[in-house]
Amino acid sequence: MRGNPDNLRKAATRKSAATQARAEQGLIQMLHEGQPITFRGLAQTAGVSLDFLYHHDDIRQRVEHLRAQQQTPSNRPVRISDPDHPSSVVRTLTAQLAELKRRHHREIQELQQALEAAHGENLQLRRRLTAAATTHDHSTELRREPLPDAYANAQPAQTPE
Repeated sequence: MRGNPDNLRKAATRKSAATQARAEQGLIQMLHEGQPITFRGLAQTAGVSLDFLYHHDDIRQRVEHLRAQQQTPSNRPVRISDPDHPSSVVRTLTAQLAELKRRHHREIQELQQALEAAHGENLQLRRRLTAAATTHDHSTELRREPLPDAYANAQPAQTPE
């Protein structure tokens, strides 16, 4: 007989134990992250084959039990949101941006109303000023005297001979 069958059995047992440990670690990771427990999901997370999961009764029973627990609404594991998680940060920043936009829109409306009021007051003051000026022009005649002609009395320049 070639090779040592005992060494082959021991190696196969070690390999199976390592694969089973990866499957257990994959289950823990999936539960921690709040992922749905499925055979395909576990195979992908743990890096094991579907065949391995289905053929090991203890792992298969645990997956089926956890899957049944997740399908019951009262026993569904609640995922605690981490404030540093990217989706939480995105939600927070989106809410802050929406509030800033609302405040900006409100300020613009207030400034537009103030500008319209100032234009109205300006128009009223112009009308009063125009009315006062026309009333003043009709009541008092402005007398204009001609300006003196600076060149009228000028002497011609004398040239030296």
